[in-house]
Amino acid sequence: MGLLALHSVLPLSDLADQILRVTVMTAALWFFARPVIDLRVRHWAATIAIGVAVFAVWIAPDLLIPGYRHFWLFDNAVTGKAATSLSTGATMSWPVLALRMIRAVVIVPIVEELFWRAWLMRWLIDNDFEKVPLGKYTAQAFWIVAVLFASEHGSYWDVGLAAGIIYNWWMVRARSLGDLILAHAVTNFILSAYVIAAGKWEYWL
Repeated sequence: MGLLALHSVLPLSDLADQILRVTVMTAALWFFARPVIDLRVRHWAATIAIGVAVFAVWIAPDLLIPGYRHFWLFDNAVTGKAATSLSTGATMSWPVLALRMIRAVVIVPIVEELFWRAWLMRWLIDNDFEKVPLGKYTAQAFWIVAVLFASEHGSYWDVGLAAGIIYNWWMVRARSLGDLILAHAVTNFILSAYVIAAGKWEYWL
């Protein structure tokens, strides 16, 4: 939120923006979140398969239905539209793309899983969330997190909702932060590679 506010008063180049985002997010993880980050993976094969499945779900509507993302449900004043935040020049800059991919594959999965499924999903059950075990299921917490996770993905809210449901379900089953981080990282890695290889920049909002 602070970085978004900074943009309104101090526009940055694409490279400077990516460097700042990676630096700030890495510093926040290192100094504040490192003690609670558990990267142990308990279900390697299933977790990787789930990450691949979420990627398939993410791109399937656009591949199967031409013009799908321009339907009013996904292109409006509330959700915005499927358009990248990168400039044309940035899509030709390997340093920018490398930093954007590092953020998507390494940093975002940790940040988002710490927030959505390691904290919020438990906090909605009990404000003293630390006494709630990872993966504890209540319908209210499950669906609130899935819907809010969808809302942060703008015009991709529909596939964001599907991804949120799948990730929530896997947290309930695996009860492992490390597995969720890996699944999310696999999804983002394949999606990032697809974006760069196919020039589908709109997936990078």
